[in-house]
Amino acid sequence: MNNTLLTQVVEKLSHLPDDLQQRVLEFVQALSESVRRGVSGKQLLRFAGLIPLDDLHLMRLAIEAGCEQVDFHEW
Repeated sequence: MNNTLLTQVVEKLSHLPDDLQQRVLEFVQALSESVRRGVSGKQLLRFAGLIPLDDLHLMRLAIEAGCEQVDFHEW
């Protein structure tokens, strides 16, 4: 994190009353819990090639049939 940004946040936070500081803390905690966690692509390489080609073909057909359609009445 940019040190200047952190300093600015702390400066603004220090002028807030305790109840608002608590709300900010709760908000930051909620944000930190919502950060996506996952694994690197390198760790997933061991799964490459495990889906049979016939199944991949069926998946492709289903995607093309269901996802490449425009619904003009959607909006």
